[in-house]
Amino acid sequence: MNARAAVAILWLLALAGPAAALDCRRESFEGRSYALCRLSPEEGDLRLFLNDANGQPFGEFSAVEAAFPDKRLVFAMNAGMYHPDRAAVGYYVEGGEAQTRLLTSASPGNFGLLPNGVLCLTADSAEVIETRRFAEEEPACDYATQSGPMLVIDGKLHPRFLESSTSRYVRNGVGTSASGDEAVFVISDEPVTFWEFGSFFRDFLGIDQALFLDGNVSRLHAPDFGRSDAGRAMGPIVGLLVDPPEGGG
Repeated sequence: MNARAAVAILWLLALAGPAAALDCRRESFEGRSYALCRLSPEEGDLRLFLNDANGQPFGEFSAVEAAFPDKRLVFAMNAGMYHPDRAAVGYYVEGGEAQTRLLTSASPGNFGLLPNGVLCLTADSAEVIETRRFAEEEPACDYATQSGPMLVIDGKLHPRFLESSTSRYVRNGVGTSASGDEAVFVISDEPVTFWEFGSFFRDFLGIDQALFLDGNVSRLHAPDFGRSDAGRAMGPIVGLLVDPPEGGG
């Protein structure tokens, strides 16, 4: 068994093991560094944030924290591409209500590089689903965001990714376990190609379904991991809210 296969098996065992509210760490693969946060939707309120109570985009992690003073935002990340007014590109759902429609046609840019996909969240599950399968199955999502391209589809890298590519950006994305009980959010610590990023999910993490969220705009908030990235204002944000520990905090 080679080292890559051994690491993948260890991660599969971790994904199959007892759920943890949040596990953030840094890993290296093929000479490149990545920060990742593994979490279980059942251990808190994993949801999406776009606009505040006044209809204005949150844009920043601190704005989400201010809107939920009785909770702790222990993890957050930008969660999909957006228009100049920060409205979501493609399908977007909050509280079970679709705000924009599902886009199934190819289009210019990364989003329309089919196959793309949808991150579908419920109270106890997180699933990355390829868009056209999503359109056929019409799963009920409490929260959903469409993005693209898919990084890994059924254990295979996106067919348009090239190992020889020289286009590198700091990128972030999400993969989910086959049972939907865990999600792994990843951001590269340095510019990477789509091939390198997808390979990290498939070959290091052993994940069969993974979705690209964005590049260049990519930001991670994980205060217990010692990180809360500054940068450009965001559109959709995914985050995990938990109750504060007893006695405050």
